[in-house]
Amino acid sequence: MKGNTITRAHMAEAVYQEVGLSRNESAELVDTVLDEVSHALVRGESVKISSFGSFLVRLKGERVGRNPKTGEEVPIKPRRVLVFRASHVLKDRVNKGAEKQP
Repeated sequence: MKGNTITRAHMAEAVYQEVGLSRNESAELVDTVLDEVSHALVRGESVKISSFGSFLVRLKGERVGRNPKTGEEVPIKPRRVLVFRASHVLKDRVNKGAEKQP
């Protein structure tokens, strides 16, 4: 498995290559899309991207945790967590890509 990471700059460059917008316009487009996704999640909305997956915000209730070092019980406050569910199309692509790797 490769240790590469896709960044905003990589995505902007891909938009530049594929769509033909200027580099600045491509970067602005990527930023706008990611900002809209972020704002929707902050508002508690779900974001569904067809053939890719869904981002959901879930509420986790208060619970009792344990400090692994001391074994002491510690209350964990309720919080919101971000969950990503990959679509079947994405899962299939990932699995087919894994089959091609030696």
